[in-house]
Amino acid sequence: MSTIQSNIIPLPLPANPTGVRRLVPEGTALQRGEHGVLRCTITGDRTYEGVTAVRLFPISYGDQFISLRFTDETDKEKEIGIIERLSDFPPETVKQVHESLDRHYHERVIRRIHKIKQRYGQLFFTVETDSGPVEFVMPWRHDRAEEYGAKGRVLLDSLNNRYLVPDLDALLPKEKQLLVSFIYW
Repeated sequence: MSTIQSNIIPLPLPANPTGVRRLVPEGTALQRGEHGVLRCTITGDRTYEGVTAVRLFPISYGDQFISLRFTDETDKEKEIGIIERLSDFPPETVKQVHESLDRHYHERVIRRIHKIKQRYGQLFFTVETDSGPVEFVMPWRHDRAEEYGAKGRVLLDSLNNRYLVPDLDALLPKEKQLLVSFIYW
């Protein structure tokens, strides 16, 4: 019986087996690039142009787990890395990331609820938002309204636009009653 010797040399495991690059302030520099989009320089790597920020958990962790992305020369969106806690970064960087997030999400904050009607499995809203009066349609399903913090809700309309009610208790009592009569989960 002969012994077979192997020429395979075990390679060390990567420092991060998930393949996700964690971005930290010491190695990440963000500046405003052309047309207001971000430019991101990673120490030891390169500078990425046309960078956008995307929340990985937009409702649960708004300022945590933010993915920085760019479009490569083949028109594919790719991830540069993830900011685990935005608060770890300098205030100017936080401001620039928030500006990028604001352009990406188009989230409106509901200040008043004037009317909600239910027809054909849809909810028809007439509301006052931080950007003025709005009417929108939302499918009447549990997956279209999610908790936001301890007392808020995020509503997703039929086009996946986000409408935020930061605190149900800040609504007038009749408005809160109207909303929870339809959105009771």
